[in-house]
Amino acid sequence: MSLPDLPAESVALGVDAEDWRAAVRAAGAALTESGCTEIAYSDEMIRMIEEHGPYIVIAPGLALAHARPGPTVLKDGLSVVTLANPVDFGHPYNDPVSVVVALAVVSTEAQIALVAELANVFNDSTAITDLAAASTVEDVRRILDVAA
Repeated sequence: MSLPDLPAESVALGVDAEDWRAAVRAAGAALTESGCTEIAYSDEMIRMIEEHGPYIVIAPGLALAHARPGPTVLKDGLSVVTLANPVDFGHPYNDPVSVVVALAVVSTEAQIALVAELANVFNDSTAITDLAAASTVEDVRRILDVAA
């Protein structure tokens, strides 16, 4: 499985977020604007972090926000949010976060496959810093190797 297309609505660059919740909400809003989720999906992503801690901060500077597949997910999709100023999620090693990638999937199988594809992207040691510095949607698509 390859990464889903990345419409312009699913990318937000240089977002001002006062805290991790605002950063996750921005990523959730981008998923909603691109037609992948209902707005309530943002609340589900935040609830997952509140319940399980900052496990979504998977590498220095990078959070992979997600929730379980469910009725608020309309179709598989990704969003990418870069932050004007990095925020802390409470992770002991990987804070502060400057890039939030949000994942929405309709099935557990799709979630596993998409996380594996994202892991391949982030095997490139420059991918996170390149995303953080991206100034256009096309830059983000090139780094993730996805279509519009």
